[in-house]
Amino acid sequence: MGESEIMGNLYQRFPVRVERGEGALVWDDKGRSYVDCMAGYGVALLGHANRGVADAVAAQMSRITTVHASLYSATREIFLERLTGLAPAGISRAFLCSSGSEAVEAAIKMARKATGRGRIVSMRGAYHGKTHGALSLTFNPKYKKAFGPMMEGVEFAPFGDAGALRDMVGDQTAMVIIEPVQGESGINVAPDGFLEEARGICDGAGALLAFDEIQAGLGRTGRMWACDHWGVAPDIMCLAKGLAGGVPMGAALTTEAVMSAMSKGEHSSTFGGNPLACAAGTETLSQIEGGLAGNAAAVGAGLMEGLREISARHPVVREVRGLGLMIGVELKFDVRGVLDDLIDDGVLMLYSGRNILRLLPPLVITHEQASKVLHSLDLALGAEEERRGIR
Repeated sequence: MGESEIMGNLYQRFPVRVERGEGALVWDDKGRSYVDCMAGYGVALLGHANRGVADAVAAQMSRITTVHASLYSATREIFLERLTGLAPAGISRAFLCSSGSEAVEAAIKMARKATGRGRIVSMRGAYHGKTHGALSLTFNPKYKKAFGPMMEGVEFAPFGDAGALRDMVGDQTAMVIIEPVQGESGINVAPDGFLEEARGICDGAGALLAFDEIQAGLGRTGRMWACDHWGVAPDIMCLAKGLAGGVPMGAALTTEAVMSAMSKGEHSSTFGGNPLACAAGTETLSQIEGGLAGNAAAVGAGLMEGLREISARHPVVREVRGLGLMIGVELKFDVRGVLDDLIDDGVLMLYSGRNILRLLPPLVITHEQASKVLHSLDLALGAEEERRGIR
């Protein structure tokens, strides 16, 4: 019995069996290489088989693999100090866990406990995870329809519409949660002024502002945090994906005031803050600070320029958008044929919905590898237009 039969029908599968990786490349079981613009949905932030992360994990493994948060750990303390030191202004406390969904669940409980309120405003197009609370804050009905009822007290505001958000936030609102760049719904970048307005709206109503930086944070957009592009600091920030360079880790960062509202035993995570993840996380943060955010900005700018040149030649493209190495290419048709052609030409790419290509390559991707992606996409779009009789 194979992997697909055992794991069931939960995942959309691509016809590639990955055996190894290095940097922004992976190789299949036939020895064929691919430029990886999937990166495990952004998890392989530092690329595959990163030597620094591997060495940090191996060194920690030889000492001790698990220290529950009921005991102290020097490895965890080093990571926490490094992480909170890089956080936006006012963020000085952290809850560590193992995934983005867990981080969002923690944010929900923190916000409700700290404010004494129950209502939460999320955004249309939002994706925050598939555990029950996080799923309740996720907009797309297809993920929720079989699992209701959802958590009570959740409303959805139009993403980027400060006027509508102001009308929805009141004295019973515990939290407004926003992805500064929406990922799953197609790489939608917050319009200038929206996060600033959201900050003011929350402050005026006594509500907390949470940013979900699970996909957009940690240098991916060319800055350490996506919210840095607008100079807005949240009360809670959710992190995961590449936080530990491929080792499972999540975090809900917050202020001293919010964390102090939580009591012992009200929330915990068995694997949260384990030394292996913390060792990997410290190394990950060091490498991002060491120039990878700058590489994301530089290579991302080159990709955006190249993609816009390609879009001008291909009528099948509706729009190119994004920040840094978080890019969406919206087509006028289903992307599946384009994805298949890209695989045939040695490029792995994600999708959002039916018609948006999503690029989330490792931050270590080179200009040469990005040029390969552009060339392959140019060919794939041309082939799609020929199939549809557009040219």
